[in-house]
Amino acid sequence: MLGPFSIDVYLPAFHEIGRDLDVAPLAVQQTLSSYLFAYAFMMLWHGALSDAVGRRPVVMVGLGIYALATLGCAIAGNIETMWLFRALQGACAGSGLVVGRAIIRDRFQGPEAQRVMSQITLVFGIAPAIAPVLGGVLLNAFGWRSIFWVLLALVILLVTWSAKRLPETLPVAQRQSLHPRDLWRNYVSVLRDRDFLLLATIPALNFAAFFIYIASAPSFLIDLLGVSSYGFAWLFMPMIAGVMIGALVSGRAAGNLSAARTIGLGYLLMFAGATIQMVVAWYAAPAVPWHVLPIMIYTMGSSIVMPSATLLLLDLFPTMRGMASSLQGFVHFVLAAVNAGTIAPFLAQSLKGLAAGMTGFTVLSVALWALYRQRRRAGQG
Repeated sequence: MLGPFSIDVYLPAFHEIGRDLDVAPLAVQQTLSSYLFAYAFMMLWHGALSDAVGRRPVVMVGLGIYALATLGCAIAGNIETMWLFRALQGACAGSGLVVGRAIIRDRFQGPEAQRVMSQITLVFGIAPAIAPVLGGVLLNAFGWRSIFWVLLALVILLVTWSAKRLPETLPVAQRQSLHPRDLWRNYVSVLRDRDFLLLATIPALNFAAFFIYIASAPSFLIDLLGVSSYGFAWLFMPMIAGVMIGALVSGRAAGNLSAARTIGLGYLLMFAGATIQMVVAWYAAPAVPWHVLPIMIYTMGSSIVMPSATLLLLDLFPTMRGMASSLQGFVHFVLAAVNAGTIAPFLAQSLKGLAAGMTGFTVLSVALWALYRQRRRAGQG
């Protein structure tokens, strides 16, 4: 939860941060990019470290450093300091997500693993949607710095809970070497697997289609749809509903539908949402709820796809689940960082551009899924 939540909670405050620190909007946008690039880079190491020293130490150290970085953001007096501490936040925030996936696969098998992964997807999807809601409320009530103080309080609670309740799920006998030669060999082994590359890219593209609107939220909501920053508290509710429904459907499908059928159902909803969004962008007036409800349908579908695709990926490397989860996260957030820094600002100039971006990412994702299915059928034949 912490990683995606930290990405979006301060989005409503972009304009206020720019005014307070006396910088252009692009400079504030780069605080998001610095976070995402650091997040993606450290994704490469959280999993490998957890495969070597255990799951629990990686999570605890990551949360501790993240807390210090959040304090730095709360007291930052210039944009350079914000860049630095947002990057440090990003470097540590991914430890819980990466290691959490490995913990799930360590402890659960079969349909139970899909049900638990669906719950994780629920939290992962809700966080980007509910974070701007909380951020908008805090901004209007107490100013932009209060967002980081509340985030710091949340992290302290997580550290306290983890210290008492988080188990170690990787036995010493199953741990991997941290020797550079062994790490290199393991990374190459994972990255040379074409099925892994496909399954890592598919959820990243699905998220990118949705993240266009999250990363462009200030422009999308305030500039294009004409609502105030307080409107964040209402406009993201349909997205939350879509994620919740999709995660619940995925959990119910566990043991009843195959992974392929579950993913196919998700894609059907994603295509419906993207198509409706295109129609609305071209023919409807710029107003809510018409430009938000199709995103609900899309997030419903993406939340159905994510758990099954992730489990298929982790099952490719049973002895290196941490590393596989790391590399999946790396692909995911590199694309998100590029999206936030370049693609989203370009597409956010119009509602049509945003809708076209969502549709384009969806088409690419479906094409890769079709290629994966073709490869599996050929391998079985």
